[in-house]
Amino acid sequence: MKKLSILALFVIMVLSLVVVGCKPRQEKSEVQKIIAQAETMTLEELGRKAIEESKGKTFYGVGNSSRGKSALPKFIEYLKTLDETYTLTFEWQQPKNNKIFDQLKADSLKAKGTFAMTLIQDGNQIESKMVKTGILDTFIPKDWAKENNINRSEYTGYLALQTLNKVFMFNNKGTKTFTNCWDFVMPGEHGQFMDIDSEIVGKNFLYMLTKPEYAKNLKDAYDKLDSAKKALIDPTITAVTQDAADLKLDQNGKYALAWIKLWVESYTTVNDDGPICNNLVQASSVDQFGLLVYSKLRSVQETETVSKSNVTIAAYQNNYEGMGGYGYCHYLFVTDNSPLPWTACAFIAYMTCTVDGFEAWGKDMGGYSSNPKVARDTETRFKHLENSGDKGYTWWVENGKLVLEDPEYCSEVAFTVGAWIELLTKYTG
Repeated sequence: MKKLSILALFVIMVLSLVVVGCKPRQEKSEVQKIIAQAETMTLEELGRKAIEESKGKTFYGVGNSSRGKSALPKFIEYLKTLDETYTLTFEWQQPKNNKIFDQLKADSLKAKGTFAMTLIQDGNQIESKMVKTGILDTFIPKDWAKENNINRSEYTGYLALQTLNKVFMFNNKGTKTFTNCWDFVMPGEHGQFMDIDSEIVGKNFLYMLTKPEYAKNLKDAYDKLDSAKKALIDPTITAVTQDAADLKLDQNGKYALAWIKLWVESYTTVNDDGPICNNLVQASSVDQFGLLVYSKLRSVQETETVSKSNVTIAAYQNNYEGMGGYGYCHYLFVTDNSPLPWTACAFIAYMTCTVDGFEAWGKDMGGYSSNPKVARDTETRFKHLENSGDKGYTWWVENGKLVLEDPEYCSEVAFTVGAWIELLTKYTG
C-alpha cells in the first residue's frame, strides 16, 4: 500500500511538472538585451542609465524581505549624488504565505509588468516556476562578478543578495544536553519549527540532506553516538533503507531519510520564527529547542526572566557533532517584462556591491552578503562578530556544517524525495 502511494504521488507530481511546462525562448527578450549591456557597466554607469530611465517615475518592487523598502531610499540618495534633481517614488510589497510566486506569475502575463524586480527566496520554486518559465531574469553586476572571481560567460547560478542561517538552539536552564544533531530527533523530543508547507525553504533543507555530502555528515554524526542512542534510531534507519535505494540515493542516503522521517514526525509547528525565539529565551522554557533564524536573537529585550543567555547555539559547543542548521539565500532578479530594467539593474548592483546598499540587512547579525568585500566591510562597520557572538559565514559553513540550499539539486529531487516527504506528512498530519 505504501509503495503504491509513493508511485501515485510520483505520477501526480510529474504530470503537474508537465502541465507547468517551460516558456520557450528563441531569442533574448528586450529586458535580457538590456541586462547583457548592464553586466558590462560599473555601478556609476548603471546609475546614470537609471536616472535617464526613471527620473520622476514610480518604482515597484516585491520581495520576501520587507527591508527592500529600507534599501530604496539609500539607493535614491546615491542617485542624487549623480544628479541632485533626481526624484523617484517607490512602493515595496511583501506578500505573505508564499504568494509571491502567484503574484509574479500574474504580473508576467502583462506586456509590461508592474514590478521592476524582486528579492525572493526558495531556490526550488525559483528554478521550476520562475526561471525555467522565463518570468525572471538573472543579472550579475560586473563588480560582484569580479569580487567573486566569476567569469560571467561561464556562470550559470543566480545572484544572491545574502545567505541567512536557521540554526539549532536550545534553552539551557534545564538538564538536557544536545551535543549531536541526532539528539534533536530522539524519541520524546519535539523541536519548534516553521511548518515545511508554510515556509518552503524548510522543505528544501530536508531535500538537501539527501545530497551525498550532507548525507555523509549525518552518517559521521551517527557514528559518534553511543550504542544506546544508536539503538533508538536504528529501527528507523532499517525501515527507510529500501526507500533510499528506490530513490537512487547514495550509500548514506538512508541516514538522511531516517533523520528527515524522525524530524517530520516529531517537530512542533509554530507559525513564525519570532514566537519560537521569544519562547526559547524565557527562563521557564527549560529543555525546549528549535530550529530558527539566527538573527531573531537580535531583537530580544533583556529582563530578569528573558535573556539571550538562556539560549545555547548548539553548534557553538566544543563537543557538538553534525549539522548546526541550514542556510538559504535571498536572490535578486529582474522581471522579464520589467517597466524599469535599467533602474532595477542599478538597484541590484547597489545592494550587492556597496555596504550602504546592503546596510538594511547588514546592520543586524545573521545575514551574510554574497559579495566578499561587502561582507568584510559590513563587519568592519557593524562589528557583529565582536559584539553579538556571531562567528560569521565562513565558520558556519566550515565548522558549523551548515546545510546550504542548492536550487538545482532541490529542483532535481522535488519530484522524488519530495513525494516521499509528502507521504510522511500525510501519515503524520
